[in-house]
Amino acid sequence: MTDTRKVIIIGSGPAGHTAAIYAARANLKPLMFEGLVRGGIPGGQLMITNDVENYPGFPEKVTGPDLMKAFRDQSLHQGAEIRTEDVNRVDFSKRPFRVWAGDDNEEYSAETIIIATGAQAKWLGIESEHALKGRGVSACAVCDGAFFRNQDVAVVGGGDTAMEESMYLSGLCRSVALIHRREEFRASKTMQERVLKNPKIKVYYNSEVEEILDVSKGEVTGVRLRNSKTGEKTNLDVTGYFVAIGHTPNTDLFRDFLELHDNGYLKTKPGTAQTNVPGVFAAGDVQDFVYRQAVTAAGSGCMAALEAERWLAANSDH
Repeated sequence: MTDTRKVIIIGSGPAGHTAAIYAARANLKPLMFEGLVRGGIPGGQLMITNDVENYPGFPEKVTGPDLMKAFRDQSLHQGAEIRTEDVNRVDFSKRPFRVWAGDDNEEYSAETIIIATGAQAKWLGIESEHALKGRGVSACAVCDGAFFRNQDVAVVGGGDTAMEESMYLSGLCRSVALIHRREEFRASKTMQERVLKNPKIKVYYNSEVEEILDVSKGEVTGVRLRNSKTGEKTNLDVTGYFVAIGHTPNTDLFRDFLELHDNGYLKTKPGTAQTNVPGVFAAGDVQDFVYRQAVTAAGSGCMAALEAERWLAANSDH
């Protein structure tokens, strides 16, 4: 086993890299494992985002991969050590905390841990949906809605998230088709009332998305729906398609040690990055199911690094 590190960061999106930058500047010599938990993407959700217009400092917009390359380059420049490996197992039962990573399952230990493994959007799993991601297909209206000003778009889902996305898009777009596979929504009554009263939103009940058109053109031109009761098929002309059926946080590794919300996200003490285990911190979308933005993730990464630094100072005898 190698020497015990001051801090290990698990995850490499905006939260992980901001934590690495701050930790490195505090001379904590952070070690980051950038391969997200099994099946994730180094760099997080921004790696599958074409254009980013809402991250401060980029008036001409920036691609998600370019933004994450800048984050990574800055982490390295500040002195962070980055390993392109997945973390396979952790043990937070006692200090120093232990982490096993890579194909050879090498063991590492650290006095503090910052978890920034993020969350992944749930998709319907249609082939055309995958093919057109970033080309009119999105899982974040706040991130991408502005690209569809005065256009016709579709939203898939039936919970509060789908209602919120539809309302948000109705303020930007010409029309919103809200597609739901059941006859009744799961969303709160208040949200349903707002949506049903909105003249720009048309609801399609008992409808399933069969295909997103048109993969051959490399852009979204419509959606083919099938009515689950009648079997009737309908084509809707839309240029944007938003999936709003929820996210899955990458928390499986930590379930045995850390408290989770009912929805699977890591619990942190309000206003902090602290988990229920002293010395273990969480930042970004792995613990944030409200905002889910790159800029809020980066901010919470800063919080986690500052708290880890202070925790180390207060527990330096360990």
